[in-house]
Amino acid sequence: MKSGRSLVDLAKELERQIATKQDLVLPSSLLQCRTDEGGNLKLIVDSGKQPGIGGGEYGVTSLARRQLADKLKIPFPYFERMRVGQPDLLDRNVNTWLQTDGDRRMIRTLDGEVRAVLSDRYRRLDNFDLAENVLPILQRLEGASLESVDLTETKMYLKAVTPRVTFEVAPGDIVQAGVVITNSEVGCGTLSVQPLIHRLVCSNGLIASDHALRKTHVGRSLSSEEESVTVFRDDTLAADDRAFFLKVRDVVEAAVSEATFRQVAMKFQQTRDIRLTGDPVKTVEVLANRYTLNDTERAGVLRYLILQGDLSGYGLVNAVTHYSQDVEDYDRATEFESLGGKLIELTPTEWKGLAQAA
Repeated sequence: MKSGRSLVDLAKELERQIATKQDLVLPSSLLQCRTDEGGNLKLIVDSGKQPGIGGGEYGVTSLARRQLADKLKIPFPYFERMRVGQPDLLDRNVNTWLQTDGDRRMIRTLDGEVRAVLSDRYRRLDNFDLAENVLPILQRLEGASLESVDLTETKMYLKAVTPRVTFEVAPGDIVQAGVVITNSEVGCGTLSVQPLIHRLVCSNGLIASDHALRKTHVGRSLSSEEESVTVFRDDTLAADDRAFFLKVRDVVEAAVSEATFRQVAMKFQQTRDIRLTGDPVKTVEVLANRYTLNDTERAGVLRYLILQGDLSGYGLVNAVTHYSQDVEDYDRATEFESLGGKLIELTPTEWKGLAQAA
C-alpha cells in the first residue's frame, strides 16, 4: 500500500487550511478574468456590485482553470493555448461568457488561490469535519491501525486495516480486512467508503468498490438573502451531516465485517485458477489499453508480473497492486489499488481476453 503522510501531519494541515480557505457563492457576472503576458491567470471578484461578498484577486490552480473552461464550454486545450499565446483573447472570451451566462458559482479558495469553480448546488463535505467524525469510528475498530493517510490537491484518503478479520488466500498468504475513506473538496469525486484488502506478504492494498457508500456533493442552490431564495442554514447542514456520519459508521463496520470481507477475499482467491496462457507482454499490453496505463506504468506492472513468477490472474492482480507502491503520485497510486479491485470483478469472458492475449 502506498505510504502517505503521518496522521499528525495530516491533522496539522487540515487545521492550517481552516484558517486560510474561503468559499464565495456569487453570480458569474461578479467575476472577471485577467491574464498577464506570462500566462498567469487571475480571477477578480467584484464586491462593489453586491454587499456581503468579499472581493479580491486570486490566482487560479490548474484544476480550477479546467473547471472554469468546462463551465463556460470552452475546450480546455484551446483555453490553455490562449492563456499561453494570446492572453488578451482568453480574457475577452472568459469575461464575455462570465457576464452573459447568468449562472451562480461556488468559488472555493485556499492560500489566496481559486482551487475550485463549482455549481452553487455543490454540497460541502469538508475534510476537517470528515476526519473529526470518522477517525473515532476507525479507532473503535478492534486492533485497527491507519496504514496510510494523505491529503492531495484533490482528495483526502484514510486507509485503515484491522487484524481481527483475516483470510488465507493461499498457503501462508494472509490478507486482512480494511476500509478506505476518500473525499474531495474540489469536485473530484464523491465521498466514498470502500472495503480494502491488505496483503501481508507484500503490504499490497486492493480496493473493492462493492458495498461502497457514496455521498454526492449536490444540494439545494445556495443564494443570497436579497434574492429571497431558501438557503440551507448551518444547523440544517450540521443535522444532515450528523445523520450522514451515522451512515458512514454503519458502512465502515460493514466493510470490515466477516461476511463482506470473505466475499471480496474469495473473489480474490478465485483469480488463482485463471491461467495466463498467452504472451505475458501482450496480456499487460491489453490491460494497459483497457485501463489507460502509460508506457512507464505498463512496464512496471510487467516487471512485477515476471518477478513474481506467477502467470495467473492472481499474479496479475498482485503485480498491479504491488506497482502502486512505486507510483509517486498518491492519487494515481490509489487508482492502481482500485484497479486491483476491478480485476477481481471481471467476468470469465473479460478474463479470457487478458489471459489468452497473443
